[in-house]
Amino acid sequence: MALTVEDIAGHPALYRCVRAQARAMNQIYEISPRLSSVFATQQRWLMAHIGLALHFRREPDDYRKELTAARFIDVIRQNDVASRNTADAFVKEMLHYNFIELLPSSQDGRIRPLRPAAGALEVVAGWALAHLRTLDSLDRASRLEKFLAQPDGLARLQPLVADGLLSSNPVREPKRTFSLFTWLNNGGVVMDRLIASVDPDHAGLDRIPTGVLSIADFANWLKLSRTHLTRKLRDAEELGSVGWLGQRGHSVMWVSSGFYQEYMTAQAVKLAIIDAAFSAGFPHSRRN
Repeated sequence: MALTVEDIAGHPALYRCVRAQARAMNQIYEISPRLSSVFATQQRWLMAHIGLALHFRREPDDYRKELTAARFIDVIRQNDVASRNTADAFVKEMLHYNFIELLPSSQDGRIRPLRPAAGALEVVAGWALAHLRTLDSLDRASRLEKFLAQPDGLARLQPLVADGLLSSNPVREPKRTFSLFTWLNNGGVVMDRLIASVDPDHAGLDRIPTGVLSIADFANWLKLSRTHLTRKLRDAEELGSVGWLGQRGHSVMWVSSGFYQEYMTAQAVKLAIIDAAFSAGFPHSRRN
């Protein structure tokens, strides 16, 4: 059986396992910052998962079920993820940066199928591997091994993950500080960087020190405007979610215990969705 949110959230090793996961996500970002940023805001993250699910569920012999811009936009609207204009702009951006590519016309010359570029799929696979590794670390199972043993592992897993994300109220309506960052460009990367630098042994403190010392350095690593990042951090500071042990922006930054728990709860929800998808996509994989 898949691990539940409660199983994951209450696991004594969660903090350390999620810190390792956050560090893995930081490494993926450093290798491919522009593509990783697609998965670093809630709306774009969901749109990307919808597009990938349409790709993996396509039927090459039926041109009407190929991934196309029109089908993508329709599904985005059906799931209330974004407006038609936002979805259309997202497709154009992905084409511009070669994250997706147009295929030759099929039977109907008016239809231009799309597919993710190989490099984009590698980043998505890295995302999946990081989360499966976290799950394995919690219960000593072998999801990662079984996933890697299947050439179509990502095609089996990702559409089911997308279904779970889209049907999850906690994912669609995140709370307080987590919501604040999920709508920031690279907001997911901001949170991962903060949590990756936290010592889990300090998790019981009201104000948990991070490894962030300089807003300028933080913004430069994130490839964000310092002004924009400072504004969002001030918003989080007003909520009591972040702060500075000394002079603002020139001392160790802390995150509140409430924000830390918000992040961990959000990870537990996501990991439970991924584990449920794995159980459904790999039904004959016995847990070791």
